[in-house]
Amino acid sequence: MFNLEKTMTAQTARQLSPVTLAFVGDAVYSLYIRGQLAASSDRRPAELQKMASSKVSAHGQSELLIELEARFNEEEHEIFLRGRNAKKATKSKNAEVAEYNRSTGFEAVLGFLWLTGRIERICQLLGE
Repeated sequence: MFNLEKTMTAQTARQLSPVTLAFVGDAVYSLYIRGQLAASSDRRPAELQKMASSKVSAHGQSELLIELEARFNEEEHEIFLRGRNAKKATKSKNAEVAEYNRSTGFEAVLGFLWLTGRIERICQLLGE
């Protein structure tokens, strides 16, 4: 069983597929955005879902990366490149290939940081 309080070493996390890191990072970013929206808005869940979808989309993440990528340290940049360049089993229905690839790289970084217990770094990157 997986324990949310237990973290991986960076070496162990680096051994995971970048697509697996992105799988985790997708959930991390979605939870971050949903929490942010819930805390700052008193709207109905359907409206919150629509607002979240625009930010969590490949296009939204690619836009965010314009400012974030320059803030990545060397390790994060390497994880980003692995995620961006990884072969993916699926294609995005609503995004250009470049946006989808960049968003996968972004999600890989978030997944790596989450799994290695670097929550504070996630908050720094995302503006908390």
